[in-house]
Amino acid sequence: FPLEPIISNPQSVVQGDSATVSFDFTDGDADIGLDPGDTTGIHAPDSFYYYNIYLDYFEKDDVLGWIPGTDINGENVSFGYRIKPISVSENTEGISGRIDVSIEPTYRNSLSPESDTVMFKIRLIDRALNISNVLETDELIAQ
Repeated sequence: FPLEPIISNPQSVVQGDSATVSFDFTDGDADIGLDPGDTTGIHAPDSFYYYNIYLDYFEKDDVLGWIPGTDINGENVSFGYRIKPISVSENTEGISGRIDVSIEPTYRNSLSPESDTVMFKIRLIDRALNISNVLETDELIAQ
């Protein structure tokens, strides 16, 4: 596998107000995940690398198409997640697997008139700070 994470096969399921986004991954140097104590330096809470999974939020505008969803301050919304290190044997030359991310308590901005149909762009970051390719989920339609 390449040293940078490669993600594929995105799937999403809506469950009421929450949703689950899942994807497959490979990583050549098997360094996916952060320890709970990884919170200083490059992994400090105010750093981009504090999280190792990002789900960038988009809403479907009837005229403009996919637009970034924004918060009350007009900033683009991105959900950040930290997953723990994935255990591997000492001689492992790469890993692959599937990651499930729960978006709770709500996966969409119900105050936005465009939030009846949303999607996410997914990125995965390994401990060497290699960033994966970007995937898009299918449309998630409000129930």
